This record gives sequence, structure tokens and C-alpha cells, in this order.
Amino acid sequence: MVFSTPLFLFGYLPLALVLYYLVPFKLRNGALFALSLLFYGWEEPIYILIMLFSVTVAYLTGYPIGKYCETDKPRARRWLILSIGLNLIWLLFFKYTNFFIENLALIPGLSSIFKPIEGLTLPVGISFYTFQIMSYSIDLYRGHTETQKNYVAFGTYVALFPQLIAGPIVRYRDVNDQLTEREHTMDKFASGVHRFTVGFAKKLLLGDAFAALYAYLGTSGEFEPSVLGAWVMMAAYTLHIYFDFSGYSDMAIGLGRLIGFEFLENFNYPYLASSITDFWRRWHMSLSSWFREYVYIPLGGNRKGLGRQIFNMAVVWLLTGFWHGAAWNFVLWGIFYFILLVLEKTVLLKFFGQNKVTAALGHIWALVLVGIGWMIFDHTDLSEVWVILQSLVGVGTVAIAPAAVGYEVLRALPLLLIGVIAATPLPARLWGKIKKKWAGLTLLEPVLMILVLILSIAAMVSGTYSPFLYFNF
Repeated sequence: MVFSTPLFLFGYLPLALVLYYLVPFKLRNGALFALSLLFYGWEEPIYILIMLFSVTVAYLTGYPIGKYCETDKPRARRWLILSIGLNLIWLLFFKYTNFFIENLALIPGLSSIFKPIEGLTLPVGISFYTFQIMSYSIDLYRGHTETQKNYVAFGTYVALFPQLIAGPIVRYRDVNDQLTEREHTMDKFASGVHRFTVGFAKKLLLGDAFAALYAYLGTSGEFEPSVLGAWVMMAAYTLHIYFDFSGYSDMAIGLGRLIGFEFLENFNYPYLASSITDFWRRWHMSLSSWFREYVYIPLGGNRKGLGRQIFNMAVVWLLTGFWHGAAWNFVLWGIFYFILLVLEKTVLLKFFGQNKVTAALGHIWALVLVGIGWMIFDHTDLSEVWVILQSLVGVGTVAIAPAAVGYEVLRALPLLLIGVIAATPLPARLWGKIKKKWAGLTLLEPVLMILVLILSIAAMVSGTYSPFLYFNF
């Protein structure tokens, strides 16, 4: 179940909110836990057992980890390894087993031995909740949080439906206090509705529109590659994945507020980045901070010289790429960013910071290379990536701008302009200035939100193409 469906919006969500607010506060975690398990297991109920296994393992091993973290570190470490191992094993099995089998089968003589497991599907959200569970165990070991002694509260943290499917990845210590005491006010509820509506509109009105444009250009341009078509395809996907994923994060943050939770932000206008380094400070911030805190820094970070720092970066980006999917294009995507970040670290960041001209060049550099990165990300067939990269510079194309492609680009130009503007803080700033000038418009804001919600619902009901990429991770 995803947020941008009638089933969730008109069925699950009203039921969840009614039940949540009907029960006494002491029972609300239990209600949330049960409702979240229902949400998670709607299409594949069997996977509820895997989640409960992971929750139970982390909960039980949390006791010895917390008990020995200060008095007997080796003993605590053994329990930590057991907790991480028993939780990671499910992610490794479901997500990567067939990938390794298929690659081993390519070795001459082994194709008859290694056969992919038929019907092996990835449990929804397992990449996200596994990382959340690991953050709890690791923070316990480090002494950064206390042992959670209430199984229902811990289960609620892991399974919490607003952020279960696609994040943001919530560290346990960031919501520990909210599990036992959280604020419920009309202002907070209204803020949650507002944030959910904005995210819903980003996903349905913009994300899906760019997805359709990208799919159309990819299909129609398959036989006639062109420079214009390749650049517009790359721009369409770049905008699609932003509005799709950031819209979903906005919805998650808004839903959290409806039930009293505050989640950290996950996006900060990433396409305003002044470099690739800056981009990864703004994009999927919860994932970046997770790898920095639980992989990069424990490996030594930047404290042991440039050579060791580059090695640490290589490990992080190989894992980051592989986390996103069990395919070679994701590994290449991770390597691609590793190379770019090393170039910036060693040479380019100093150049980009010299003056306004070099700063502008840094911004262009980031936008173009992020777009190329998204092409690698989206294509498991790397030969298709090569065709697109060649088309960007006019190699192997039938024309720079064929009439058919030019016509479609002209039709899509208003959408592209809206997307570019909406990916910046300009609309929010402009609306803020207008409200200050005409205070009466504040009263109209709820009406505008209702209109936006109605338009988004209309798009949801009438639309036939509404992919959500991170649903698969």
C-alpha cells in the first residue's frame, strides 16, 4: 500500500486516525503498531513475520547490549554482531540472493548449478526498517541511547506506517522521547494536513507528469536518438525523481504530525547544490547521515589521512549504490559518485569557491552530472545508458532536434518551467511575501490547500501511470 492511492486516502488513513484518537494515550502505541502491521502486510501478509522476527531480535539483544556497553565492551560487541547479523540476513537474502546467483551462473560450467530462486520478491520497505533497527542496536552499543523495555513501543518505532515504505530513515534516538510522550494539538494536526497535501500534490501533479513525459520520450526516441530528446529525457527524470521522492517524504512528515511525531527533513532543495558534495548534503539526507554516522566515521572518516579517507569514501559509496538495488547499474552509480566526490575533495571544491563565475560553473557541473547519474540509476541495461550519453553530445544521433521531438518538447515546456521553479524555494518565499503584504490571504490558505488536494485526488483517480520508485527499495 502506498500513500498515493484511493485505498490509503479514503480507506486506511481515516480508519487509522479514528482508531488512534479513540483509544486512550497509553494504548495509542499499541494501536499504531497494529495499524502499521496491517499497512505493511496488506499485499504480502507473510512478510509481517519477518518484520516481527527482526523487531524481536533487536528488542531482546538490546538488553545485553545496553547492560554491557560500559562494563564489558567485547561482550556487548558480540551481542551487537548477533543483532545486526540476524537482521541483515533477511535483507541480504531477499534483495541480493538472485543477483549473486545470476552472476555466478555466467561463469562457464556453473550455469547448470546456479539457478535463480523463482518467486523471490523483496519485502516492501525492508531496506529502510533494517537500517532503523541497526541504528538502535549501534546507538545502544555506543551508549547514545537507553534500552527500550517496552516491546510495543519499539515495534511501533520500527513499523510506524508514515515512514515505513520510503523513509525518511528515522534513528531511534531521534524519536525515543516521542514514543512515550508526544504533543497532539490542532495546530500540529493542521500543519500535518498542510505538509501531506503539499507532498501529495508534488507526487501526483508533478512527479507523475514528469514520469509520463520521461516514459514517452524514452519510447518514442528509442529508434531516433537526438540531442534535444536526450537532454529533455534527462531533465524529465531528474525532476520526476525529485518530486516523486521528496513528495513522498513530505507526505510521511505530514502523516507523522497527524499522530504527534516530528521526523527530520529529508530534502533541502538539492538542485540548488553548488557541487556534488553539496548535493549529497541536500538529497535523501537521512540516508546520507546514516552512512556517515554508522559507516564512514567508524571507518575513520577523514581523521587518518587522505588515502584512508578516500578508501572510506569508496566503501561508503559502494554500499550506497548496492543499497539502492541488486544490479550493476547501481554499483556503477555508486562508483560514479565516489569518483566525482574524490575529484571535488582533492581539486574542484577550491576552484568552485573562488568567485561568482566558478560558483556558477560548480552549479552547472552538479546539475549535469546529477542528471547523468540518474540515467545510470534508471537503466539496468548499461548499453542504453551509453546510447543516452552519446546522444547528449550528438554522437550517433539522427538529428539535433527532430521535428517530432521538438514538437513534444514545446508541448512539455510549460510543465518543465513549472517543475524547475517548483524545485526551488522561490514559490514558498513568494507566497510568504504576498501573505505579509495582504494578511487576509492567510485566511484563504486552507481554501487553496483544499483546491490543491481536490486537483491531486482528481489526478490520482483519473491517472493510469503513477510509479513510485523507492517503493522497490
